[in-house]
Amino acid sequence: MTLEWTGNSVIFIDQRKLPLEEVYVECVNHTETYIAIKDMIVRGAPAIGASAAFGYVLGAMEFHGDFNSEKGIAHMKSVKEKLASSRPTAVNLFWALERMHKTFLGYISSGNILDILEREALTIAYEDIEVNKAIGKYGAELLRDGDTVLTHCNAGALATVDYGTALGVIRAAIEMGKKISVYADETRPYLQGARLTAWELMKDGVDVTLISDNMAGWVMSQGKIDAVVVGADRIAANGDVANKIGTYSVAVLAQRHGIPFYVAAPLSTIDLFTPTGKEIPIEERDHKEITHVQEVQVAPNNVKCYNPAFDVTPWNLITGIITEKGVVRPPYNMTLKKLFD
Repeated sequence: MTLEWTGNSVIFIDQRKLPLEEVYVECVNHTETYIAIKDMIVRGAPAIGASAAFGYVLGAMEFHGDFNSEKGIAHMKSVKEKLASSRPTAVNLFWALERMHKTFLGYISSGNILDILEREALTIAYEDIEVNKAIGKYGAELLRDGDTVLTHCNAGALATVDYGTALGVIRAAIEMGKKISVYADETRPYLQGARLTAWELMKDGVDVTLISDNMAGWVMSQGKIDAVVVGADRIAANGDVANKIGTYSVAVLAQRHGIPFYVAAPLSTIDLFTPTGKEIPIEERDHKEITHVQEVQVAPNNVKCYNPAFDVTPWNLITGIITEKGVVRPPYNMTLKKLFD
């Protein structure tokens, strides 16, 4: 599993160190959890949401006093706001924190608020695993025996509590007895595809081939790709999808080559309050991620950089969105909304 709750701390596998080292980081308060999310020790929208939920519990454990007091309420609001400021794009972060804070306010007068918050965070984590398995089941039905899938970034177990969204679809198809091969984009500049997706799939014995991002079009043109499946960090009400930078390019190439392009994501990633992708905040990260690879400098000193962590794929490039309630297709402004009825 990507994270483990001990009862008074949360332990993460440090995804910055993979695949060369398996290092674990223990967070004992909400500030350390904030840093783990912000610094990408833990990453992936569903995993970020669950991590924030446990961070909220740790924040509550730090307070010694009456939660029903002005000071207690202010403390928990501060915890929520601190954790929410860690990553701006992944809507699961805000979804999980809103759920935790609503639980806090609803049971503030109970004598066992810490137990209630812990149970809620654990429920969020357990639900994520079951949701991913449901996504995998629906998505697997879209793949044929013998298909080769291209994926971008990492939407596997490492991006969730366990199992994965896009890689969950591949896992489920294989569990059904289908033979599935995978091409993994390296996903510059942070190399989640090379470091994480390839590592995950190899550990599971899945046939995976790593390619650089700029090879995707050529590989498609050679007829090597049957479908593209990616994850998402936020899905707008009209079906526009924010995902790791480079996803938009893959979607354009898929359409050009007549290849179905699927997005696999839980309902918690769908943001009906954001009308289109234009309103999704796009995080810009440290320029060192471009100028360096694993601390080795590969660019000139002081070169100007632009490093958006995500891009937005327009709805009309997306064949279908795979959720735990099934696969929806355009018009997304209608079909996505129906998922919440």
